[in-house]
Amino acid sequence: MNSTNPTGPSTGATPPPAPAPSPAPAPTRKTPSRWGGCLPWALIVGVLLAGFAIWKFPAFKAQAELGAAYAARIGCSCRYVQGRSLESCQSDFEPGMEMVSLSEDPETKTVIGNVPLLASRGARYAGASGCLFTPEN
Repeated sequence: MNSTNPTGPSTGATPPPAPAPSPAPAPTRKTPSRWGGCLPWALIVGVLLAGFAIWKFPAFKAQAELGAAYAARIGCSCRYVQGRSLESCQSDFEPGMEMVSLSEDPETKTVIGNVPLLASRGARYAGASGCLFTPEN
């Protein structure tokens, strides 16, 4: 009788053990991108803020014009009626008027109140009449 090992070599040695099955890879957790979760919400909030600003812009502009006119009139009276420096006149402003700046034209005795990007108004010293608003252009 011929004994042959159909699964192994003909030398009679035992076949090497089958490799152990490798463990299944652990499921990888997908890390969200940096903006993946926040981007839709940020866009929604941005659109809402832009809509609010557009809706309220006329009110913001009107308040800026009022503040610039008030600052010009008070600054002109302070500068040319009281004779104080323009820097000391800004201390007379009401709280909340930090964005209004003053400038002057000494030749025409005009003080200009300015709210950046929104409004600019001027007041001119007119002698006994005090300070009068300059016409808007």
